[in-house]
Amino acid sequence: MSDETGKPVILAVDDDPQVLRAVRRDLRSTYSGRYRILGASSGKEGLDILDALDERGHDPALFLVDQRMPEMLGVEFLLEAGARFPDARRVLLTAYADTDAAITAINRVRLHHYLMKPWDPPEERLFPVLDDLLSDWLASHRSAYQGIKVIGIPISPATHAVRDFLTRNEQPFRFLDVDLDPEARRLAEGRRDALPLVLFTEGDHLAAPTSAQLAERLGLPTIAARPHYETVIIGAGPAGLAAGVYSASEGLSTLMVDSDVPGGQAGTSSLIENYLGFPTGLAGSDLARRAVSQVRRFGAELLYPVEVTSLRRADPARVITLADGTEISAEIVLLAMGVSYNRLDVPGADRFAGAGLYYGAATTESQSCASEHVHVVGGANSAGQAALHFAKYARKVTMLIRADSLEAGMSQYLVDEIRRTPAIEVRLGTRVVEFSGEEHLERATLADVATGETAEEPVRFVFTFIGARPRTEWLDGLVERDDHGFVLTGSDVPGEAWSLEREPYLLETSVPGVFAAGDVRSRSVKRVASGVGEGAMAVALMHRYRAST
Repeated sequence: MSDETGKPVILAVDDDPQVLRAVRRDLRSTYSGRYRILGASSGKEGLDILDALDERGHDPALFLVDQRMPEMLGVEFLLEAGARFPDARRVLLTAYADTDAAITAINRVRLHHYLMKPWDPPEERLFPVLDDLLSDWLASHRSAYQGIKVIGIPISPATHAVRDFLTRNEQPFRFLDVDLDPEARRLAEGRRDALPLVLFTEGDHLAAPTSAQLAERLGLPTIAARPHYETVIIGAGPAGLAAGVYSASEGLSTLMVDSDVPGGQAGTSSLIENYLGFPTGLAGSDLARRAVSQVRRFGAELLYPVEVTSLRRADPARVITLADGTEISAEIVLLAMGVSYNRLDVPGADRFAGAGLYYGAATTESQSCASEHVHVVGGANSAGQAALHFAKYARKVTMLIRADSLEAGMSQYLVDEIRRTPAIEVRLGTRVVEFSGEEHLERATLADVATGETAEEPVRFVFTFIGARPRTEWLDGLVERDDHGFVLTGSDVPGEAWSLEREPYLLETSVPGVFAAGDVRSRSVKRVASGVGEGAMAVALMHRYRAST
């Protein structure tokens, strides 16, 4: 295969020969080094090209399609093309302010962008849009010949931990089932006790690695460049990332530390549909990746997976201690650790965690659930998003909800979409009371909330989203928290715990110069947008603090 034919494809479709030439000219001027630029003068011709690409195993990355074509409208073409290549990015072109077409495209074909003709100058009106979409496509694309190999048993805690870490760090990998794949059996011969094996393209491997070992091998940053910073942000969810952007962009030396993977709980969401400015929604991983790129562009450092174990005052500085004993000082510290999903407190839950029972992890285990029956426990937005995500892969999705209605804890747009999805069954007034099985989860005992009657049912994959709690125990004795562990700020800080004459700022904790933002903060609004807003607000309050000291 030549270099040209091996490239991913950008396909432009327009019935106007002059426009098609102009589109292809502009695309080639910027993207021909990395992509193969193809054009079609009709929807039918475009579908013929896609058939040929499919036969040869080639991947379209993006469709740029005119709406008003005589034989087949652009929306109709995108419906057909999207069914064949659902991961390709879809852009609709039109010379008219066709609002109905835009709404139809957004709702029916999950349009990624809508562009008006003319797009001159392309450097301002076309290329930035395509750059963003192609970056998204590359981040999620998995070519057959690329990636790390992971050999293991599909339903096991150790294998799940490795796959989850690689998936959330957007590291391409191919999973090989040691019991089904001849190549996996050969590579794991004599080393079955060391599963999962992670094989790298350079020829080396790791046996049953921890997240820290994977991070070191992948070259993830885990050591700070200096001993002191103006701002240290603990947590890289939406609130922490927003604060990192504003802190670094305003010239403050900024260090961010996260114990897991950037993005927080939001980063594990399969699709966030109510975030302003993204009418077709965006994956939590995409939001996290863009934010991390933005943070780094402004010069902030980001360490992960690195755990902070303590915080202490060393006036005028604040000092954090990392798990390896390293101490880092800062003028200001922002607590933005977010929350973690609650664990199910029923018999068998601990035993089968990672072996059929998962907390979050919707995107990690998607392929494992192909054609399976999936159970989702929970009735809030995160559970609804997960159910809709699994409905794309699984044979059936059953939601187990304690409440007596979907509306009790879920946004209406998700309720409506769940009811429109035939593969999703909703069982209200139902709770889990026990899990059982042999090496992996096989059965669940369910109870009727109203009557208490129980019944045992076969289950294989259960994903739980039953609320969340902060992990703030390491702040004991220093930072005041409420009865549930959420950090108190502003007027909620007890008077006897505050040491200055002035009142604490809105997001300031009981320790002057230590702020909190996002889900970890008591009485915060548990939404991505509010977390981002609080992160930005915290930086403004930090400036007030610095000016007052």
